[in-house]
Amino acid sequence: MKPIQLISPVDGSVYAERMPLEAAAADAMVARAKAAQPTWAARPLAERIALVKAGVARLTAMKETVAEELARQMGRPIRFGQGEMGGVNARTDYMSEIAAETLAPHMIEDSDKFRRYLARAPLGVVFIIAPWNYPYLTTINTLAPALIAGNTVVLKHASQTLLVGERLAQAFHEAGVPADVFQNVVLDHATTERLIRARSFGFVNFTGSVGGGQAIERAAAGTFTPLGLELGGKDPGYVRADANVDAAVDTLMDGAMFNSGQCCCGIERIYVHESLYDAFVEKAVKWVNGLKLGSPMDPETTLGPMANVRFARVVREQIAEAVKAGAKPLIDPANFPADDGGAYLAPQILVNVDHSMRVMMEESFGPVVGIMKVKDDAEAIRLMNDSPYGLTASIWTQDYETATKIGEQIETGTIFMNRADYLDPALCWTGCKDTGRGGSLSYLGFHSVTRPKSYHLKKV
Repeated sequence: MKPIQLISPVDGSVYAERMPLEAAAADAMVARAKAAQPTWAARPLAERIALVKAGVARLTAMKETVAEELARQMGRPIRFGQGEMGGVNARTDYMSEIAAETLAPHMIEDSDKFRRYLARAPLGVVFIIAPWNYPYLTTINTLAPALIAGNTVVLKHASQTLLVGERLAQAFHEAGVPADVFQNVVLDHATTERLIRARSFGFVNFTGSVGGGQAIERAAAGTFTPLGLELGGKDPGYVRADANVDAAVDTLMDGAMFNSGQCCCGIERIYVHESLYDAFVEKAVKWVNGLKLGSPMDPETTLGPMANVRFARVVREQIAEAVKAGAKPLIDPANFPADDGGAYLAPQILVNVDHSMRVMMEESFGPVVGIMKVKDDAEAIRLMNDSPYGLTASIWTQDYETATKIGEQIETGTIFMNRADYLDPALCWTGCKDTGRGGSLSYLGFHSVTRPKSYHLKKV
């Protein structure tokens, strides 16, 4: 068995190295998690909530260390490194606030003859396979509600962010969550699939690629293990004729470029009404040229390297293919001298694009966005739906009713009006088509990590 290496995009060095669990150790880990679950579930709900919140508080206290480690692990500029902690706290607080009401039994009848009610029961051991791009936020989406609901949790983090799982485990254990209730593990693909096939878990939540999600589904086939799969995206923005152009540029370009474009719900394609197209493109180019590409350890850097050289290679290939097919690049790479042909990649805006190009149809997950001119809502809706993915869509208009009407026709999980690239913990995080299945956050997030259990009690 080979060690799993974390290659830092900062300089290509090995930043961390861990050995994955052998088969026997992996089986023992699962056994401990299963054995610990009934005792954890028997604790009062308020106690479980307090321990989860204490774990998040302990993690937040490490935010400076976390920021530096994130920069080294996946290239996020250190100036933005503490930003995830705000979302981690907000999501944990909201899920804690709604837990008692959401998990409480729903009484149907309570009479002298019958007591009938619906309860929510924990699923047992929840297995989280977390991604590297927002490594704390994506984990907390499932970790917090799973523990609060009475499950034990096994976390397998991405190889690109090995230290994140360790930091989370450290924080929660120091806060008082028992070691067997929340375990961070390093597993290879073969062992991961074997454990899923063996029905080791009551629920598996995976965030990652479509191919990864398909592998999880194949491993779980026939086990009846419930799955949460948050997969790829190609999220669109649509700027209507009545939009505030300045606000649209600021938000959509930030949604396209933040985190080097490596956001689950980042903006990857933009459709602009013909009356605003020229103004939007001009302002977008100016916005992107204001970015500074460089080392994530430099506090002046606003655009760091992509997390891995191979990710940057895909984006470069998409751009080159599009340009060869007639697309026009608007950003001069000379403005970004830190572009080294490897992980450090200059941002790019493409016009004269169409849906025959990979850059408009396949997930890029990098600092590139294509902009197309449209004549009306119908054309924009057709183009937004012309995608194998469906995670979010951003509509720019001055009217709630118009946004709602357009949103009803878009095949996606979340409709935004005048914002993008954001998760509201009160709303369900979900997708459709190749983006996957299931949902996290909101009261439905608790439904994902519990099952209904009916009680029909009769007096005789």
